Amino acid sequence: MNSLVDKVAIVTGSGSGIGRGIADVFADEGAKLVLAARNQDKLEKARDELRSKGASVIAISTDVRNENQVIALFERTLAEFGRLDILVNNAGVGQDAPIEETTLEMWQNVLDTNLTGPFLCTREALKIMKPQRSGRIINIGSISAQVPRPNTVAYACSKRGLAALTRATALEGRSYGVVASCLHPGNVATEMDPNPGEPIMAVRDFVNVVLAMATLPPQVNMLETIILPVTQPYLGRG
Repeated sequence: MNSLVDKVAIVTGSGSGIGRGIADVFADEGAKLVLAARNQDKLEKARDELRSKGASVIAISTDVRNENQVIALFERTLAEFGRLDILVNNAGVGQDAPIEETTLEMWQNVLDTNLTGPFLCTREALKIMKPQRSGRIINIGSISAQVPRPNTVAYACSKRGLAALTRATALEGRSYGVVASCLHPGNVATEMDPNPGEPIMAVRDFVNVVLAMATLPPQVNMLETIILPVTQPYLGRG
């Protein structure tokens, strides 16, 4: 407990699902939280529930596809807390269709949310973290970056790109004490689970690994990691 006391963390997509789970465990560990998501009602509910448990939390409605909203998110964080220690790029979407039925609009929506959004957030985070000479950025990827499912071309490409963004960030941040990591989950039990009937892991089991990444010594990085149910078909598929 209290492993994140005095740490300031932004978690995108934190109104529900994995993002909400990350916010919960970070709050339990004493972090000061900035919740960011598009759904204002879910965002405010998460904020109020965390505050009722004593957490220091603000909620900022943010569409990570929108550059101005992302800039405002980081400006507000700095104005409220004076620093930023952890960024979790979690917001993401998927739109399943065969390649020949994937419209440009579908492609752009997934890439803008899953890759451009993390780029914009990372860019603004580095503007704060580099002068601090400290910070940690955790990107939530997917095993689809390595082993795609059928009919998920945009999602798979976005998550593969996120892994590359992670490495580029780790390279540019390392001389400033800024660490970047990518965590690739298999099936996680959220209300949007797209794979009913397959082996699945609890949100808490997944977010405990996010917490482990976030609390590593500053000179140590878990660069890229896969976490999945033991019996989920991954090894040997594809």
